[in-house]
Amino acid sequence: MGLVTALALCRASSRHCQRRLRSPAATPGTAVGRGLSSMAPSVRLSPAARSLFDEPLAIAVQGLGPRQQVTLRASLRDESGDLFQACARYQAEDDGELDLARCPALPGGSFSGLEPMGLLWALQSQKPFRRLVKRDVQSPFLLQLEVFEGHGEPPGRLLAQAQHERAFLRDEVRRVPVREGRIRATLFLPPGNGPFPGIIDLYGIGGGLPEYRACLLANYGFAVLALAFYGYEDLPKEMKELHLEYFEEAINYMLQHTEVKGPGIGLLGISKGGELCVSMASFLKGITATALINCSVANVGTVLRYKDITIPPLGVDAKRIKVNELGIADIVDVLNNPLEGPDRHSFIPLEKATCHFLFIVGQDDHNWKSEFFAVEGSKRLQAHGKEKPEIVCYPGAGHYIEPPFFPMCAASMHLLVGRPVVWGGEPKAHCEAQIDAWQQIQNFFCKHLMGKPSRTPSML
Repeated sequence: MGLVTALALCRASSRHCQRRLRSPAATPGTAVGRGLSSMAPSVRLSPAARSLFDEPLAIAVQGLGPRQQVTLRASLRDESGDLFQACARYQAEDDGELDLARCPALPGGSFSGLEPMGLLWALQSQKPFRRLVKRDVQSPFLLQLEVFEGHGEPPGRLLAQAQHERAFLRDEVRRVPVREGRIRATLFLPPGNGPFPGIIDLYGIGGGLPEYRACLLANYGFAVLALAFYGYEDLPKEMKELHLEYFEEAINYMLQHTEVKGPGIGLLGISKGGELCVSMASFLKGITATALINCSVANVGTVLRYKDITIPPLGVDAKRIKVNELGIADIVDVLNNPLEGPDRHSFIPLEKATCHFLFIVGQDDHNWKSEFFAVEGSKRLQAHGKEKPEIVCYPGAGHYIEPPFFPMCAASMHLLVGRPVVWGGEPKAHCEAQIDAWQQIQNFFCKHLMGKPSRTPSML
């Protein structure tokens, strides 16, 4: 998908949602939102008041007139107060029922067609270059749903409303801050009696300690360590160079934990975090399975050291950056080829790894050439007699393949580039990729860490 097209969709979504009447607040946790009169329509949700963020939410409106036209709007605010919204136009059925699982959205909103979860995956920030992330997994996102009369700009009066909590941390999942030696992390332990299969979860160059993916994954029976590696507490403020000894300490912490099942653990990483997982699997012991989301198989951005080994960063050519009329950069071609010249020294020797690999690839990734890296990694493994990795490719998916129902971000700030960059992806295809990739990741870890099919979390 072109950058201008993607941003146009986002801007259109914002315009449609901004042209709405300001509505009164609903009661938190409301399962059925009552309208403005005793005969007014109501919103019906399932699960009623609270659900996990990565599970579907069934949305319906009852009590409308036959074939009545309405506009639905979904809103939530992140922890910084940024507002994300999506809206869609609908027409009720002959009996006055509007079930998003049966009724397609009409043109003119954030999406169209039969999209039962469209109001969630189409959410867009009302400010440019904002990506929806969850910083405090101990509190849910509060989703507000509103039903307006008609398809006007703005639409008519508010007919009904409801609120719903989209949670990350199940009540039974234990969140344990970890400050062992140099390790700065959070361990999530599932309910029940351990030991549990262990996974270390790494994000990318944004730094800090993102917990939301690790938290959601723990709901499926894994002990997951969300690991910071810079830009958090007393860790280095900048990513000038990285030492694998730090990550080795985290692996040993997991292997020695009484509630983590051995003999090996899994690694999960996206972007720079995925690249670090490749390095960990290549040089460190105790790794059984490594799942990689849109990662490089060459060292990028900083020097990597382990004992007496140094891997230089892959070369870049800033002249290959393309900047559009909006000042947004496309950096997909900026990296040198790690198969040529001195840049070959940046290729991570993943043939040293003894684990199973899964590559998740967004074929419209504009951060770097993820499909190229996955294919070259596979070639190198097989050339050295190693098991062929699983590679799952998703047409129309961009760089940030997150857990299900996180909205696609077309462009946002890149810390190393110092300006907004395009991430790639088409919203609907990206959403579908996230749903399937999440299941692929669970299946992969269940197979190699548990020796069994994947699980589903219990209802909250």
